[in-house]
This record gives sequence, structure tokens and C-alpha cells, in this order.
Amino acid sequence: MGIKIDQARQRAKELLSECGIERVPTPLARLARKLGIRVDYTPLDDALSGMAFIKDGQKLVWVNSLHHPNRQRFTLAHEIGHHVLHANELEAGVHVDKGMLRRDAVSTQGTELIEIQANNFASELLMPEERLRTLVGEGVNLEDEARMAALAAKFQVSTAALQYRLLR
Repeated sequence: MGIKIDQARQRAKELLSECGIERVPTPLARLARKLGIRVDYTPLDDALSGMAFIKDGQKLVWVNSLHHPNRQRFTLAHEIGHHVLHANELEAGVHVDKGMLRRDAVSTQGTELIEIQANNFASELLMPEERLRTLVGEGVNLEDEARMAALAAKFQVSTAALQYRLLR
């Protein structure tokens, strides 16, 4: 697994450019179609955000339809990241994600590199650095709840995801 975190972000930037996506919110369904990924929204156990896998040569993503739409978007972007970054691992079996953006001891220690990479890919895909800088301008107050909510709505992400992205 020779992909570094900054390479995961760079790959998301390249993908947006290759697909001519310049607006926010990022049109994830269109992007998935261009990549040949079939997306199904289906009720899953609450602890399960989504799954990425390849079956009979078809790239598939399942997203938990019971989760909030913003969480579904992050899950889809994350699973697209697995298809783009970790195709070899997916061909070996189903990849299951239980909770997006969870910063626990495992991810902090970097022992789940594949998840950290997919999260960084998803963050860049949903909140591209260039567009984020343009909209945020010079500095931003993370405590300004109204401003954070407005920006999060523009990108169709949670305020927690936006704040985490801005800190990075």
C-alpha cells in the first residue's frame, strides 16, 4: 500500500479536474457513474456506514440509507476513494466501513492507514481545498456557528466534517 495521505488528497484533486468538476457541492452520483461504480442506498445496521466491493467485475458501493444525507455523502465519497485508491484490496474481498470521520486511537496512531487515506480522499473530494479557500477567504472563526453551518450547507457536509477539514 504505497499511497501516502497527501497522495490520496492529490488523487482526489486530479479526479475532480479529470472529470471537469468545478462546482460545489461535488456531484458524487455523476462522478461514481463516470468511474463505473454502481451505488445502492440500502438500510444497513446503524454501525455500518457503507461498503465498497467488486463483484463479477462490477464496482459497487452500498451506502446506509438510514443515515443523515450529509453522512451518506461522506460515506459515498469515502467508498469512491477505496475504489480509486485501493482497487487491489477490493478485488480480494468486501471492504466494510463502520463510521466515517471517527477519530479514535487506532486512526490517530495511523494503524488503519487505508481508512485515513479514504477519509482524506473524501474530504478533498467533498471540500476541495481551492474552493474552500475561495469561500472562506482570510481566516475563519470555527466558533461562528452560523458561518460554519452556511459553509457546511454549501458543500453538503456536516459542520463537524467542515471544521475538521478547516483545521487540516
